[in-house]
Amino acid sequence: MAVDKELMILHGEIKTPPMSKEARLEAGYLLRKLQQGETLSLPHSRPMPDIGRRCHELRIQDEKVTWRIIYRSDSDAIVILELFVKKTNKTPKQVIATCQKRLRLYDS
Repeated sequence: MAVDKELMILHGEIKTPPMSKEARLEAGYLLRKLQQGETLSLPHSRPMPDIGRRCHELRIQDEKVTWRIIYRSDSDAIVILELFVKKTNKTPKQVIATCQKRLRLYDS
């Protein structure tokens, strides 16, 4: 019997508000799949190699905004690095730098 991966949240909260109830439930559902070892792909998740190996961006569509959850999938945990509303097509450089810093601290 497989053991679920631990969910480590280094930054942010997945709660209502600011997310709608539906967006929060979708985020929880997708994170649960990741904890159970499932690999997600587009349109739900896309790789973020600029941040680091095994890093991805989870996409959660809300009523009027699109939430992003940056995470890394480790062998024993799903590590949440950042949660934010994405307003442009590109991930802000500051978000990438912050996630890289959090990973360095987490790994040390």
